[in-house]
Amino acid sequence: MPITMNRDVFITCAVTGSGSTQDRSPHVPRSPEQIAESAIDAAKAGAAIVHCHVRDPETGAPARLRELYREVTDRIREADTDVVLNLTAGMGGDITFGPTDAPFPVNEAGTDMVGATERMAHIAECLPEIATLDCGSMNFAEADYVMVNTPGMLRAMGGMMTELGVKPEIEAFDTGHLWFAKELVKEGTLKEQALVQLCMGVPWGAPNDLNTLMAMVNNVPQDWHWSAFSLGRDQMPYAAAAILAGGNVRVGLEDNLYLKKGVLATNAHLVERAGTIAENMGCRIIGPEEVREKLGLVKRAPRSAC
Repeated sequence: MPITMNRDVFITCAVTGSGSTQDRSPHVPRSPEQIAESAIDAAKAGAAIVHCHVRDPETGAPARLRELYREVTDRIREADTDVVLNLTAGMGGDITFGPTDAPFPVNEAGTDMVGATERMAHIAECLPEIATLDCGSMNFAEADYVMVNTPGMLRAMGGMMTELGVKPEIEAFDTGHLWFAKELVKEGTLKEQALVQLCMGVPWGAPNDLNTLMAMVNNVPQDWHWSAFSLGRDQMPYAAAAILAGGNVRVGLEDNLYLKKGVLATNAHLVERAGTIAENMGCRIIGPEEVREKLGLVKRAPRSAC
């Protein structure tokens, strides 16, 4: 398809993620209060959307407790600074197998597999504008860890998001994930004019070279909205690449800890840097209200806790 540079750009900040980065930088937020404060700072710096995971407040290990998501949601919703809330629904799909000669039983310490309703419980309560839908299974860098998202699981979770009025952000780690996402729209599980995040350079998904990026971009329907990101030192170059290819930008400590070599970043620093890149390219940075209008989002108060 013809490629046209995006002149009206929104920035998503991925605030903390679920990777083992909590001890590599003091700026990686752990507690709900820290996550919400970092998200609000990112919004003040120019992020229209904040993408939030939660962590164990004491250890920083990844968590999916509904009460932690609720506290993050309440703190962000009660802030004076407006921002679109995007909560992950990716947790609860992890299998770590045993040794290669004896993969079963699985490694319980690294395995967290639950059903669609449990994976969606915090989404149903918190009612963010957006929730992520990892649109396929994938081997990760670890030797025996697999992110598991079966077609049946994705149909169930995607249908729940649509019924709740929460817009799925399709997380595409390879072209096959986009293929299946288009099938979900065709089936009516997801609505048309979908939202996609192109996840580049995550071992072992789509590598972060420009040929692969363009292969991913060329598999996104023209009436869909999309962003892209890459990891580490490639985060900012891919902010520019995504804009040139017609998309939007994601930055944040989930994907990169450094502002430059040897200098640890905050989420606000990374958003500011991405905004400067976009503005120097002649772009306008759009805010949360314009993003809601563009993407058809509805901002709602969370439900009463069950």
